[in-house]
Amino acid sequence: MRKARFMVATLAALAVISPHVFAQEKTSPGSKTPPATLKMQLVITEHEGEKKLANLPYTFFLRAGEGGSASPWTKVRMGSRVPVYVGKDGGMQYIDVGTNIDARGVSADDGRFDISLNLERSWVEGDVLVPAERPAGSAAEPNAAQFKEPIIRQFKTELTQAMHDGQTIQSTQATDPLSGRVLTITVTMNVAK
Repeated sequence: MRKARFMVATLAALAVISPHVFAQEKTSPGSKTPPATLKMQLVITEHEGEKKLANLPYTFFLRAGEGGSASPWTKVRMGSRVPVYVGKDGGMQYIDVGTNIDARGVSADDGRFDISLNLERSWVEGDVLVPAERPAGSAAEPNAAQFKEPIIRQFKTELTQAMHDGQTIQSTQATDPLSGRVLTITVTMNVAK
């Protein structure tokens, strides 16, 4: 009987105390703002002299981290796999060619966001004649077989830029030293409403 009274008293005490404990743990809906979602627009423009070769737009969303903690990386991959001959024993190997974008953001002071971007762009430009392999000891022939191998060009950049809502920046411009092709990277950031 004594145990029963003790149990009833304990349950009554918990019933009185628990609403106050749970009320303290809950936060009011307006006390913390949810992380911002950012709409990123990235354009890669390629020129050869005055001639525009390509205008490649990419649009994606990312969630900005808060309090100095970075959000996870948002990744965009677009491209093709190009076959490359690697020799009689190796056969064909496929190489990824295209655009890889990794982005993340952190909210900063004054409504700005620190945006980190890693960008890789590769493309096939022409080809090179490569002589076919001959068995060891065979005589060289003037009209020996040849085949074409692609030339794969590449551009990489990593940057962190402070941006505010609606801002557009030309973040990078680079020239390929062999082909003279100029790549220009333009980034626009908007806070999604």
